[in-house]
Amino acid sequence: MSINPRSMLTISLQVVLSLLILFASTWAGLALYYQLPLDMPWRVVGILLWAGLCLFTLVRLWRRSIWQGLLIYLVLHGALLVWWNNLIPSNNHQWEEDVAQMTSGSIEGDQVTLFNVRNFDWHSETEYTPRWETREYDLSKLTSVDMLTSHWGMDAIAHVLVSFGFDDGQFVTFSVEIRKKKGQQFSETAGFFKQYELSILATDERDAIGVRPNVRGEDTFLYRIDMPADIRKKLFLSYIEQANQLIEQPRFYNTVTANCTTLVFGMMQHISGGLPLDARLLLTGYLPSYVQELNGLTDGFDLAQLRSAGRITERSKQAGQSSNYSKIIRQGVPGW
Repeated sequence: MSINPRSMLTISLQVVLSLLILFASTWAGLALYYQLPLDMPWRVVGILLWAGLCLFTLVRLWRRSIWQGLLIYLVLHGALLVWWNNLIPSNNHQWEEDVAQMTSGSIEGDQVTLFNVRNFDWHSETEYTPRWETREYDLSKLTSVDMLTSHWGMDAIAHVLVSFGFDDGQFVTFSVEIRKKKGQQFSETAGFFKQYELSILATDERDAIGVRPNVRGEDTFLYRIDMPADIRKKLFLSYIEQANQLIEQPRFYNTVTANCTTLVFGMMQHISGGLPLDARLLLTGYLPSYVQELNGLTDGFDLAQLRSAGRITERSKQAGQSSNYSKIIRQGVPGW
């Protein structure tokens, strides 16, 4: 029994289009789940209605006409994208207190003033003494850049912070943060679906660094970055520029395209250019190996040595709220 080649081609096309529709409709269903402005029972109804319409298009595609089914789905998905693209970020929500303010900065020559520098005393994840401060820095005294990775489970995933040091003893840490609304919890999946706005926070090191090993139980590593003075200064100014811009033009956080690593990568690409794309920009726990391959870490040590010497978890716990916190956590760190 021979098989009609045209029939085989039709079936193959139906299978491919069905898989594409299933993939697109699954994405759309998650978008509806995270963004429909309805209470949960009605949100489920909306998702089931969407699923029913998608099933209807698949039936038409297989039983009637491939192109009729495809056209129906394209119209449905196009209408959903119109709704999706009209979801815009806003800085006007009721925020959790630790992200209630946004850092901004003003620059006059080498003199920088940062507003809303967070300096919380953390007693637990939910108990803290809040402080938002104004601090001044002299860029002519900027002497160091450190990268920190803080792990809370998998080796491959870490939060990345960047800390700048000055020869007058000051340090300031920049952290790219999601802005959680009151009652929200972080979810990597939700981060794909416009669930959180984006913020760049400047903090005291005892805050954004210390809270992770001391309160949240994370494993934290510090690496001195070998960076020319002019690039160091440009990176600091780029953080301020980005922070100011987020106040004027809010952005959504995205788990892949706008997170704690990709924003910094974008800054460095703009400053120096030529940085290769790499999976480790997403698998942030492995970011130190990427930086080392670019000759960005302290010379004379392999990565295992840098990681071991830079593990500040226990030193941070011992330092607590000490005024010498920044010095204590750097004891034995190569390049310090």
